[in-house]
Amino acid sequence: MEYILQIFIMMAEGGQGECPGHGDENAKNAADVSLRETLERTLSGIVSDFTEPAYSLDLLADKFKSFAKPGMEEPTLWAALVKAAIELTSVEAPGWEFIAARLLASSFRRELAGRLKELGITDFYSKLCYLTEEKLYGDYILEHYTKEEIQEAEGFLRQERDHLFTYSGLDLLLKRYVIHSRSLKPLETPQEMFLGIALHLAMEEKTDRLYWVRKFYDMLSRMYVTMATPTLSNARKPYHQLSSCFIDTVPDSLEGIYRSIDNFAQVSKFGGGMGLYFGKVRAAGSRIRGFEGAAGGVIRWIRLVNDTAVAVDQLGMRQGAAAVYLDAWHKDLPEFLQLRTNNGDDRMKAHDIFPAVCYPDLFWRLAKEDLDAPWHLFCPHEIRQAKGYALEDSFGEEWEKRYRECVEDTRISRRTVTVKDIVRLVLKSAVETGTPFAFNRDTVNKANPNSHKGIIYCSNLCTEIAQNMSPMETVSQTIETENGDPVVVTKVRPGDFVVCNLASLSLGNIPLEEEGVLEDTVCTAVRALDNVIGLNFYPLPYAERTNRTYRSIGLGVSGYHHMLAKRRIRWESKEHISFVDRLFERISRAAIRASADLAAEKGSYSLFEGSDWQTGAYFAKRGYSGPLWEQTAALAAKGMRNAYLLAIAPTSSTSILSGTTAGIDPVMHRFFLEEKKGAMLPRVAPELTPETYWYYKNAHLLDQTWSVKACGVRQRHIDQAQSMNLYITNSYTFRQVLNLYLQAWEQGVKTIYYVRSRSLEVEECESCSS
Repeated sequence: MEYILQIFIMMAEGGQGECPGHGDENAKNAADVSLRETLERTLSGIVSDFTEPAYSLDLLADKFKSFAKPGMEEPTLWAALVKAAIELTSVEAPGWEFIAARLLASSFRRELAGRLKELGITDFYSKLCYLTEEKLYGDYILEHYTKEEIQEAEGFLRQERDHLFTYSGLDLLLKRYVIHSRSLKPLETPQEMFLGIALHLAMEEKTDRLYWVRKFYDMLSRMYVTMATPTLSNARKPYHQLSSCFIDTVPDSLEGIYRSIDNFAQVSKFGGGMGLYFGKVRAAGSRIRGFEGAAGGVIRWIRLVNDTAVAVDQLGMRQGAAAVYLDAWHKDLPEFLQLRTNNGDDRMKAHDIFPAVCYPDLFWRLAKEDLDAPWHLFCPHEIRQAKGYALEDSFGEEWEKRYRECVEDTRISRRTVTVKDIVRLVLKSAVETGTPFAFNRDTVNKANPNSHKGIIYCSNLCTEIAQNMSPMETVSQTIETENGDPVVVTKVRPGDFVVCNLASLSLGNIPLEEEGVLEDTVCTAVRALDNVIGLNFYPLPYAERTNRTYRSIGLGVSGYHHMLAKRRIRWESKEHISFVDRLFERISRAAIRASADLAAEKGSYSLFEGSDWQTGAYFAKRGYSGPLWEQTAALAAKGMRNAYLLAIAPTSSTSILSGTTAGIDPVMHRFFLEEKKGAMLPRVAPELTPETYWYYKNAHLLDQTWSVKACGVRQRHIDQAQSMNLYITNSYTFRQVLNLYLQAWEQGVKTIYYVRSRSLEVEECESCSS
């Protein structure tokens, strides 16, 4: 340790010549005491926790010498030391990623201390006062908590939990999530960030408020749960838009379409993504006010959505994002399926949005039994005019009956193709662009616990949300006089404008075998998500109305592959299927009980009466039996706080924060280098050891039928849906890809997210080459 201390201090002092040897006392005596103590404390912790030869500090010193130059500024020296640790990270020594994080944390705390001293900030309370005055914190925190409560909450901070971060996670958190000054300097530590979020989420608890602050803080700082990126980023801030995604039903009218596009712009402005259902919009060539061939079709409107996504970005952090959904029987489907492909008329393309198709059971049944069967594409407007009903408003047997009625009705024009024609277009686009996403609408609606109050047309941007939807309708528009001036008053019936409030259990980090830990974590997370509904800043009043009516949440998971690997469970095994069946049943039961307990304390959602939760149909449909489920069903029958509970999102950014694998996805690589700002950063599979190495099989090398099987088993326990990707290679035939879609449909999978294709032509087997 002395050796690297001497090198570091000498460089900071601007020393010349050769780097010191092990016994050079001159550099030691000249060292700045405060700097030396900071560095020595950090290195001592590293030595005590990483004792294997692969983590020798002499190795760090030698690597550091190649980056450091005499006379460097102290922050640059720290950065060089961090870079040295990063470059030592390898499959054989993955722990260097944690060492790099500790060095980064020490450097960050040292810089932050100097910054806070200049500002006169001495404790957490004075920091909150400063941040509130600067409008970096919302004033609601200081309005709800006394000085004494905040000082007590400061005692919850556990600085040592910074050791849980990998370098990638800590670097991301410091750059994107902690509060920054207007000159872009960070002003929060990671632990203060977690505590600030906890203070916000517990703000309106009526009893034991500080108890829940601590519970929320512990849940987040131990990395047992990650809140969605908007919650992590915006909780405690003046504009506290905490929801991830929104879903709108686009009406078949000029006014309604433009209102939906405006809704998307408002959502994107405050950092939200969007799902838009276009299945009600009339097809190209349809009538407008009786004039034949006047309608331009959905593609033209989708291009406007595309341009809006580009023009209105998400808080300057990333481009706006929208998924657009269309039914498999819509007349504009062939053009829709070519929105993102690289051939054809560019005026019919929309490369910045994500298309998705809503499939009825009948389509997949024909795809399995008779690909040459005719498939009829209709205009929804013509069906409404001829039949008096909207075909998209039904599902299952009723939908099939109505579809066949439309086929037989000669008044309704149609485009007749074969099922094979549609399948080819779907698979060609999926292999080339990763989209369209798949939404199995009959499967979704048959399992809908709130079908007594509506229908689910589509999902959201990441295909994990499945909640009741309905379009907004203009009731009237009048001109009134206010203070002598004319005012246009438009009355709109709000419909069901879906909001996604998300968090994820980090399954790789939670000690699942410890009695009660998982259940307690689920209970705490459900409460935190329910609080989001009341504390949220809503970009649209329609969103607030729907969110408060249904009180829907989406608790998901991350770290799925991490969880399996650390327990030595192979992805392609029956043990995997059996393990997750038991685990997700536990999660489901814990979430339902947590929501029922909240309902007893705070009241049920307003549409609870007649729901599958109350009638018990929810449990019967899933075949839940036994004493534990009978008790749970009895609790749910008395009341549920939330209409929808579980949904598995992708968690790409938040899984990096918590040092685990993303969502339910397998890892892409055990170890790889990512180029970032001219540097190569290592990415290592969590807890990679010689024992876990063989359980981290790369996503594209896995037999995808096992992924679909696992998704089907999990789906039984999830009331909404899952962001499930398929990983294919160029060796896959169209028939093999189609079989994966058919298998997913047969096993009750509600949605398929991306098809991620990659060639293995020049790729060696990583396991053997290592």
